[in-house]
Amino acid sequence: MTQSSRALVRTIGRWSLTALMVNSIVGVSIFKLPGDLAARLGGLSPVSCLGAGAGILIIAGCIAEVSSYYEETGGLYLYARDTLGRFAGLLVAWLTWLTRIAAPAAAANLFCTYAAQFFPALETRRGELLLLGVLIGHLALLNYIGVKTGKIVSNFFTAIKVGFLLFFVMAALVALTIKPELRVAIVFPAASAKSWFQAMLLLVYAYGGFEGALFVGGETTNPKRDTPIALLTALGVVCVIYTAVQFAVVAILPDAGASTRPLADAAQRFLGPAGGIAIALAALVSAYGYLSANLLHAPRITFALAEQGDFPAFLGAVHPRYRTPHVSIFVYAVLVFVFAALGNFEWNAILSAVSRLTVYGAMALAVPLLRRRSDRQAHFVLPWPYLFAGLGLIFSLLLLTQMGKGEFVIVGTTCVVAFVNWLVVRR
Repeated sequence: MTQSSRALVRTIGRWSLTALMVNSIVGVSIFKLPGDLAARLGGLSPVSCLGAGAGILIIAGCIAEVSSYYEETGGLYLYARDTLGRFAGLLVAWLTWLTRIAAPAAAANLFCTYAAQFFPALETRRGELLLLGVLIGHLALLNYIGVKTGKIVSNFFTAIKVGFLLFFVMAALVALTIKPELRVAIVFPAASAKSWFQAMLLLVYAYGGFEGALFVGGETTNPKRDTPIALLTALGVVCVIYTAVQFAVVAILPDAGASTRPLADAAQRFLGPAGGIAIALAALVSAYGYLSANLLHAPRITFALAEQGDFPAFLGAVHPRYRTPHVSIFVYAVLVFVFAALGNFEWNAILSAVSRLTVYGAMALAVPLLRRRSDRQAHFVLPWPYLFAGLGLIFSLLLLTQMGKGEFVIVGTTCVVAFVNWLVVRR
């Protein structure tokens, strides 16, 4: 481990890391996703949540074993670089970094949209840019002055966010029990393979994000032991929540597939107008928590790249007082603001899902390769490594075949940028 890694403070324990991962996964997509899934699969949509959750858990199992070999800051970039070579590491880093910029930027856009319901002045372009600056800027400041502060903020909003969703599920189930007239006849359509694949791609976006939390390995108390447990626990919790929310929506909301605000519309049926307001507030809290998690872990990507000599050294600077990668935090916050000001939610979702699947495939491939090495020891061992690696590759490749021309261009361009980066640093 380099000197700069030792300079980071190890303050993130097992359950704080678990909360960070949950916070990184559960963003604002859950407030729109149930309608999109219902439109494609109807009453079968809760099954898709379980199916996608199983596929992501296989990937998570592969990543859990791979991560247990390492304790340095760097996450998936470090794993790919050490296992598959420098170019693979750079490709994974660029794909991960792009995803971790675009997805939070989309969350920031939706935060502004929901906030405008309460403060109409924010509907103007000037109001939106001002809110984006304040929102992203103050979260960057919290993480600038110390990872412990960022950790506390992440833990708090994880608890609030998950609490909102659990309240929605419990209230819906109680309403279905005591008010049978609210029940909707669940239809099980003959869904095509294309509909299933589209639903699974949406869920890859919804389940994604946990990998970003792996970049705080240099600030985790015992990363080799804590990371696998935190990873699998977080995904298991989120899978249960997503499935329960999806069932509640299709069971209580007529024509759920036509709704653009399915949770708010469903809540209004069994909680009245106050329910819709509560869900809007939940969306704001969820977006804020998601952004806080990303401002905590995503700047560690560029920090790790600089530490390994793949990015300019100044990005690996550690603040002498606060012991945080302050330059990387500043650069990341500026880029998120730019993407939020210029981008849109749909583009970010597509980019996020496709880039993640590429990275997930690389991690599945790393499992058998690391098993053959003797210079590192895993603290979490899969029972059937080749089976998990094979299933992980198949899951990733099958869904990647569904990407369109636009997504292909984005991935291809990212590969070119990573290749140019590799040509420069290898000299």
